[in-house]
Amino acid sequence: MWQNEWEQLSEKDREQFMKVLNRLFQCTFIVREEIDQKSKTVVINKDFRFIERYYTLFKNYLKVSGWELQLDNYLGVIALYNRYGYSRHRLNKHVTYFLYILRLIYEEQREKLSMRKEALTTIGEIVEKMFHLGLIEKKPADTVLRESLSVLRNFNIIERIEGSWTSPETRLVIYPSILLLVTNEKITALYQWLKQDGSGDEAGEEEADEDLTEDALD
Repeated sequence: MWQNEWEQLSEKDREQFMKVLNRLFQCTFIVREEIDQKSKTVVINKDFRFIERYYTLFKNYLKVSGWELQLDNYLGVIALYNRYGYSRHRLNKHVTYFLYILRLIYEEQREKLSMRKEALTTIGEIVEKMFHLGLIEKKPADTVLRESLSVLRNFNIIERIEGSWTSPETRLVIYPSILLLVTNEKITALYQWLKQDGSGDEAGEEEADEDLTEDALD
């Protein structure tokens, strides 16, 4: 039982356990390698290592309250899911479009990735693909760019390397957590929707939001 493992922790590790657990609830995904904002380089995430070290304790503790913890060592991602479908985060249509474009970009670069699991892109490339797929007819407003990408950053799907959220030259890292969030089936569903309603009109956008984001984040 998790109680026995908990009793064996030091006071320092108990405090760290609670901090990391709260961050996990906040972010849903924790990646092994992340961008350090000071050095702008990829570093090992200490929270990931802590969960990895006490994985059995985290898993058993969360299971009692209906949560499942997934550890994917190949991708370097830890994900939290609710078995009963509670605590879902509904994404609006703008965030959904950005999410799927990022997933497509990640898929395009996937074969080129070797040891590294992160992909690179820019704000300009994302917006260009949205135009190409008929999702938008004009550049998204700065507030839409800033708010939509910030949502995905909060869930450890992307990270900004440098620059502002509204600059086309701003570089982003796409974390492998996007593979757990957006499955191949959802990419296919988006493609089929684009073929049928790819005009980018308001009605089509609302339908895509309803169909594709209902269970996007658990």
